[in-house]
Amino acid sequence: MKNSVLLSTLAVAAALTLVAAHLAIWLHAPVEATMGLVQKIFYLHLPLAWWALLSFFLVFVGSVGVLVRKTPVWDALAGAAAELGVLFSGLALITGSLWARPIWNVWWTWDPRLTTALIMWFVYMGYLVLRTSPIPEVKRRTLCAVLGIVAFVDIPLVFFSTRLWRSIHPSVMSSSGGGMEPEMWQAMGGSLAAVGLLWIVLVALRVRQILSQDRLDGLWAARL
Repeated sequence: MKNSVLLSTLAVAAALTLVAAHLAIWLHAPVEATMGLVQKIFYLHLPLAWWALLSFFLVFVGSVGVLVRKTPVWDALAGAAAELGVLFSGLALITGSLWARPIWNVWWTWDPRLTTALIMWFVYMGYLVLRTSPIPEVKRRTLCAVLGIVAFVDIPLVFFSTRLWRSIHPSVMSSSGGGMEPEMWQAMGGSLAAVGLLWIVLVALRVRQILSQDRLDGLWAARL
C-alpha cells in the first residue's frame, strides 16, 4: 500500500515536472542563435540519451545481482531497465535524426557517437529477445545476466566517443559547457529531472509487473 502511494506521488510529480520543463523550454530558454527553434529538440534528446545510459548501467547492476544473489528481483530489475533503455535510446536516436536533418543536412551519418549508440541499441534489443526465448528459466536468467554484463562494454564507448574519435556530434560535457546560456541549462535541468522522474516511475512499475507475472507463472505451473 505504501509503495502504491509512493508510486502515485512520483507519477504526479513526474507529470507536473514535465509540464514545468516544457514551459521552461519554450518560454524561458532563449532561441539558439545559429540553429533556431530546431535546437529545442536538444532538451528532449539529451535527457532521453542520459537516462537510457543509466538504464543500461542498471542492467549491468541487475545482471551482477542475478549471478551473485540468484534472486528474481535482480532479473526483474535488469529486464525492466533494459526495456526502458531500449525505448529511451531509440527515442534519442530518432530525435537526434530529426535534429540532424536541418543542421547537418542528413538524417543519419556514421559518426562515432551515432554508430556506437546504434550498436548499443541493437545489442540491448538482442538482450530483450534473449529474455523471451523459450529456454529453461534458470538458464535464461544466467545467459541474460552474462549478456547484460558484456553489453555494458559499449556504454563507455558511447559516452566518450566524441573524445576518443573525431566526431561532429557536439559534446555537452566540455569545459565550455557546450556554449549554452544559463537559461538553457536551467531548462535542461528541468527536463532532465522530469524525464528522470518518469523513468523512475516506469522502472518501478515494470519491476513490480514482472515480479507479479513470475508469481502467477509459478502458481500456474504448480497447478499442472
